[in-house]
Amino acid sequence: MKAEQHQGQALAYLNVYPDGYQEDAPYPLVILLHGFGANMRDLAGLAPSIHREGYVYSLPNAPIPFNVGLGMVGYGWHPPRGEAQPGDFEKAEEQVAAYFDDVFAQFGTAPGNAVLMGFSQGGGMTYRCGLERPHIFAGLAALSATLPDRDILKTKLPDNRDQPIFIAHGDHDPMISMDTAQAARDFLQEEGYAPSFHEYPMGHEIPPAVINDLVPWLTGVLPPRSSG
Repeated sequence: MKAEQHQGQALAYLNVYPDGYQEDAPYPLVILLHGFGANMRDLAGLAPSIHREGYVYSLPNAPIPFNVGLGMVGYGWHPPRGEAQPGDFEKAEEQVAAYFDDVFAQFGTAPGNAVLMGFSQGGGMTYRCGLERPHIFAGLAALSATLPDRDILKTKLPDNRDQPIFIAHGDHDPMISMDTAQAARDFLQEEGYAPSFHEYPMGHEIPPAVINDLVPWLTGVLPPRSSG
């Protein structure tokens, strides 16, 4: 698999190409949004574990740099809750929307031939940016994430609420409690969705057990391109 970095109109992003990539062939697209304090390369290692040949992957870099200690810089989609200012979330959503335009145009991806996934803060952005775009994203996956701003989110929900949603969370996550994930599941169910909810004996992470459940869900929602 090969990776290439690009600069879009709002965000830098990393594209990961499958083995045997054919530039003129249509591939389903998997977008992965990293968590707070990480960067666009953080989740790139998931691509080979998901599928080496059947998808193209794209991983945008969150726009806001933060000092994460020891002279290291990580990135966030918005400031931590409690520090955010009015308009921070809306700005983040606008930047992600511009990135969607860039990467869909670059790959020539048809609406509905993509899945949006995110980890931690990136999972929150997956809810923010994916639930209102069921015509673009065949499914959403939120890993160790919080469902944000329910009252605002409710105003954006589409009439048709059959978009598949995969939720994974650890029962001893020290950063986002299991109660938070269960509350997200309950909210979605109350709003007419049928999320696929998974609990794991883990912390704030993406271990093989999550991938083992995520991959069959993904290939069922958005089948990989056949090499034949």
